[in-house]
Amino acid sequence: MKKNKYIKETPWDSLVLGVNTYEIMKLSKNILEDALMFHGHFTIKVRPGIGTKLLYEYGFYYCDTLIQPYCTPDNFKYFSNKKAGISYDLRISDILSISREAFYGRFHRDFNIERKVADARYDAWLTHLYKENNVFGLLFNGKLTGFFAFSENRILLHALSQRYRGKGLGKYLWSVACKELFSKRYKEITSSISASNMPILNLYASLGFKFRNPVDVYHKLVK
Repeated sequence: MKKNKYIKETPWDSLVLGVNTYEIMKLSKNILEDALMFHGHFTIKVRPGIGTKLLYEYGFYYCDTLIQPYCTPDNFKYFSNKKAGISYDLRISDILSISREAFYGRFHRDFNIERKVADARYDAWLTHLYKENNVFGLLFNGKLTGFFAFSENRILLHALSQRYRGKGLGKYLWSVACKELFSKRYKEITSSISASNMPILNLYASLGFKFRNPVDVYHKLVK
């Protein structure tokens, strides 16, 4: 059967979740009808405030709201601390142990997905970025405290080890991390965070980031 062009396969998630996975790129009754023809896990992202009756009628459920922090070199506020630094000399096992205690994303919030499967999804993503040499560690006083994973100017994954949270280190570590990306001469760097993650939202704001492009994320599992 020919697939609707607005129903895109996401094979990177399928490998981990163990079912066919798709992202629906446009909200309409006809597209949701076509999605009923397939078995698997579906994601759709819609603008906040849009009517959700159609989504609920077709079995979609809310998982998260994402927003996009963005910053230019001119707006970037750097907090200096000589003890803060970065390193590309990392072991994948060390950063995976940090990520597993830190990440709680939309796949963790999905009641149809087990915690260990959601963890494996982020493990696979982080491992791929690591192999591409797109991960560096965040150091404080020479000790690994967290990591940044990126692709070009986009910050994709980041985390601070639980033992170093709440100590006021974030603004220094994120400063050296963002400075590293700006050193690659990007005119803008961006990220994507959950709107419910107030600590990281406030941290980005303190560094001069602004916010745009909010989207509500809905999932559905068709068995």
